[in-house]
Amino acid sequence: MSEANVTRIMLVDDHASFREPLAFMLDHEPGLTVVAQAGSLAQANEILSGQPEIDVAAVDLDLPDGSGIDFIDHLSRRLPSASALLLSSFSDRALIARAIEAGAAGVMHKSVQLGDITTAVKSLASGRSLLSQTEIIGALRLVSQQRTKDHETRIVVSSLTPREKEVLKALAEGWSDKEIAEHLYVGLGTIRTHITSILQKLQVNSRQQALLFAIRSGLATID
Repeated sequence: MSEANVTRIMLVDDHASFREPLAFMLDHEPGLTVVAQAGSLAQANEILSGQPEIDVAAVDLDLPDGSGIDFIDHLSRRLPSASALLLSSFSDRALIARAIEAGAAGVMHKSVQLGDITTAVKSLASGRSLLSQTEIIGALRLVSQQRTKDHETRIVVSSLTPREKEVLKALAEGWSDKEIAEHLYVGLGTIRTHITSILQKLQVNSRQQALLFAIRSGLATID
């Protein structure tokens, strides 16, 4: 078989126990050859910087130094003709949507049989996407909605004063109104005024909802 008819594959996965058996199976499949392997995002990007000839890249979502989505985005920009297959142990719709937006032509759970991945690689090599038009549109819509939501969250967060952010963080840590007042050297009434303002700005009806917003937006964390 001529080189022109051989599909060149890159594997990006930090688990050698998964990557090496997959490489062995792909290498023993007629018309397929694994030309590069990487165990981290940095290593994968370094390989890509060497301008390798790659037709299909099978990429793990969760890499030790970053996300496989970042590599897929890099790959689609550097080698537009290459196809990317995202392999994930998660079923997070938002992450999968981001991967599709970045250029993934297929998404598979890592629990599938290695033979199924081989079949998927062959399909991508032939120019077929593993995603329907409906799935692609749905993913792009989800990403757009999430970006809009994130933008709205940033606007709300920016409307809080530094003191209101302090009060909200203290509430998230479980402090009482009295404890917050003593810590900030202000009166109890002042703290309650701050809390009322916080609820109004966040457009929520209770302290519990305000705490949920604080956690989701990153203003507060739970130990």
